This record gives sequence, structure tokens and C-alpha cells, in this order.
Amino acid sequence: MYEYRKLTPKQKAELVEHRLKRGFPPHSPPHQVRNRSLYLLTSACYEHKCHLNSESRRQQLLDLIFEKFITNDIEILAWVILPNHYHLLVHLINFDILSELFRQIHGATSRKWNLEENITGRKIWCKWNDRAIRSERHYYTTLNYIHYNPVKHNWANSPYNWVHSSVHWYFQEYGRQWLRDAWVEYPVRDYGIDWDK
Repeated sequence: MYEYRKLTPKQKAELVEHRLKRGFPPHSPPHQVRNRSLYLLTSACYEHKCHLNSESRRQQLLDLIFEKFITNDIEILAWVILPNHYHLLVHLINFDILSELFRQIHGATSRKWNLEENITGRKIWCKWNDRAIRSERHYYTTLNYIHYNPVKHNWANSPYNWVHSSVHWYFQEYGRQWLRDAWVEYPVRDYGIDWDK
């Protein structure tokens, strides 16, 4: 994720030139799939530092995400907020508004948390990324991946032990057996390996 920083100035220039020749922005990953309606959205704290280090901050972020997304007709289907990153499974119509929404969400939380800690100019967030959901299997595996994420990253020993996750909503709506059946039918295995580090 931070390989670009390790390049020499010449290597950086060559990489940017290569990206521009291919029609990509100089640094940001391209968002090529725009005709889908279901996406896994991921954002991480800069250098994966744990800026979401309290339940209060995780709830602040979740409340703001819900406020901004619902106001803009984006349905949040699953979520998990961890100390250093978060995942959202969403249904949306207008992909192009996402950049502005993340700018607003990340800008507001960065300002608030830097003020709380009496720090100026600290970068809190890295850029967000998206993955279009391609099939029913991809959808349910993504749902399981999101719910299992606190265990994967050693923040909890069970998905049910992590507060800021939609697993509790699914449990309440569908029950434990539904969640177990979904886990067996759509196992996570190596889903997402290396791309959210």
C-alpha cells in the first residue's frame, strides 16, 4: 500500500508517466466499474494507525457515515468499524458522489479528532477504495468477510464480540442459524488477502 514512498524520484516519475499513458490518474486507483449498484467500500487510517481508538470515535464515524449516505440515497447493507479501518457493503445509484461524501466524512472526523488531541495538520485517513460486487456468491462472501473482520485482525475472538458491526443487526433480523448457514455456504477463505493491509 505504501510502496510508492519507497521508490526513487526517477521511479516515481516513470510510474506516474506510465499511469498517465494508460489514461489513469497519476496516483489514485481508477474507479472503472461504474455500472454496478453493489460495492464493498473500504477506507483505512493513514499508515493504518489506530485513530478509531475508542468506541466513541467508532460510533461518531458510523453515525456520520449513515447520515451522509442515507441523505444521498445510499443503502448501507453491512458494515464494520475497526480501530484503523472500516468496510461498508452498499447499494447505490450514483457512484460519482462517493468521493465527495468520503471527503466530507473524513474531513469532519480529522478536524474533530485532531482538535481533541490538540494536533494540527495530522493526516488521519488514507484514500478509500471500492470493489464492485459481481454475483450473489460475491455478495454473501463479502457480507461474511465484513462480519469476520474483527476476528481476522485480532480485535475480537468472535464477530459477536465486536460492537461496531452489522452482525448484530443480521442476528436480530435473521437469527444465528441464518448467519451460520451463510458462513458455511459462502466461506471467506482467502477473500481480500493482501488488499486491505
